Amino acid sequence: MPLDSQIKSATAQAFRIPTDAPEADGTIEWDATTLILATVEASGCIGTGYTYADAAAADIINGTLAEQVRGQDALAIPRLWSQMVRAVRNIGWRGVCACAISAVDVALWDLKARLFDRPLHALFGTARDEVAIYGSGGFTSYSESRLCEQLSGWVEREGCRWVKMKVGTNPADDVARVSAARRAIGGAGLFVDANGAYSRKQALHFAHAFAELDVVWFEEPVSSDDLEGLRLTRDHAPPVMEIAAGEYGYEPFYFRRMLEQGAVDVLQADATRCGGYTGFLKAAELADAWGLPLSAHTAPALHLPVCCAASRLRHLEWFHDHARIERMVFDGAPVPRKGMIAPAHDRPGHGLVFKQKDAVRLAA
Repeated sequence: MPLDSQIKSATAQAFRIPTDAPEADGTIEWDATTLILATVEASGCIGTGYTYADAAAADIINGTLAEQVRGQDALAIPRLWSQMVRAVRNIGWRGVCACAISAVDVALWDLKARLFDRPLHALFGTARDEVAIYGSGGFTSYSESRLCEQLSGWVEREGCRWVKMKVGTNPADDVARVSAARRAIGGAGLFVDANGAYSRKQALHFAHAFAELDVVWFEEPVSSDDLEGLRLTRDHAPPVMEIAAGEYGYEPFYFRRMLEQGAVDVLQADATRCGGYTGFLKAAELADAWGLPLSAHTAPALHLPVCCAASRLRHLEWFHDHARIERMVFDGAPVPRKGMIAPAHDRPGHGLVFKQKDAVRLAA
């Protein structure tokens, strides 16, 4: 039992990590990803958390959020979460602030587990010992050959049962690209993600066209803010195809509205955006209440401990960008085996240790 759980400090740093090739989805292009690292210290232990957001999130952590947690009890995470949400009310809870809160919340949970010298997945309480992953990337900026090489590699090398590719940048090319992907991966499950690029009529058209190629998952066929459009696509898509969305949920009300509208077959949640582990568990409870499966969006190493605790979790996204970054700047990132990843039982907290010396050159 720790003698002193009073928080001594909370800080953040921003790191800009170039991609290994130009990347694009149905709505944007990028060539770098910004990681925001949060650290919280108490009783000689340091907890770490992170998010992927603008560098402004680090300023919010170093200023507004640090003031809320410094001197407080590190074990009182629900109270600290609520205090952080209240503190950013006038600058906007959602978006950058929610990402900043997410990073600090993850750091607080990591710190709590380290104070008790326990693996975080054990502290949460495990519903499973390992988590299924699906390979994710297949950017619209990739050539067809690179697309097929990446997707087939996840199936053959990591043993993934499913893989996901981006669509929507050039709709006229999408059926041909998906057809090429299907040939490359054989009988593995194929997912497509439009990132909200299609109109409602386009989404309905492509749902049927993709189903002919055995696509079983259609993510954000229209904007995730268009709940009626998601419901329309869900109602009229072939029965073999599930509609998924939720990655842009920053707070529980977003997930509740999506579920109330019957907009998805599978709810997605992202702990780097939705309020950290605390927010992710709230999303998991809502999915449980509606009797729907939950899928974790990106940041696989960060999500792993909490995914072990979510009762209706189906799988976790092995996103190319984030899996690469986690290997680059953290010791302890998980290694896929037969399409699964498992948390370490002999490392406290979430098991990740930031490689500060390696990351210095990437400071934003």
